[in-house]
Amino acid sequence: MDSSPEAVAGGDTVVAVDSPFGRLGLTVCYDLRFPEIYQCLRFKHKAQVLLVPSAFTKVTGEAHWEILLRARAIETQCYVIAAAQAGKHNEKRESYGDSIIIDPWGVVIARLPDRLSTGFAVADIDLSKVEAVRTKMPISEQRKFDSILKSSSL
Repeated sequence: MDSSPEAVAGGDTVVAVDSPFGRLGLTVCYDLRFPEIYQCLRFKHKAQVLLVPSAFTKVTGEAHWEILLRARAIETQCYVIAAAQAGKHNEKRESYGDSIIIDPWGVVIARLPDRLSTGFAVADIDLSKVEAVRTKMPISEQRKFDSILKSSSL
């Protein structure tokens, strides 16, 4: 795969789709750096499950991978499913790995035995848990983000 700047371009659309497993928010690994994408998927597109396929580098993966995934699960009250490439691709590129599934409360409910494993992490996706978390902590009614955007600076 050619990952040169000439061959790779960022998307310009936030995408969510209905599936037999709930409303899926589609993202990629670098999107984790932009929580507003996940807020849009949750509050405007009604996502219940966020998909995050990844090729995080080893350095950023060690520092940020799990904490960013758990933060996105907690702040959106969604399941997060993150399939992750692992291993050394060439002399300059190594992917971190650590395929993981996180529930809407931010709890890791499945992951491969070690971050370099190849295989499947499997967990039950119970959409009633999404609704239970959202009912107990109704951030969709309590959020003030839209009004903050309209505020002027001093």
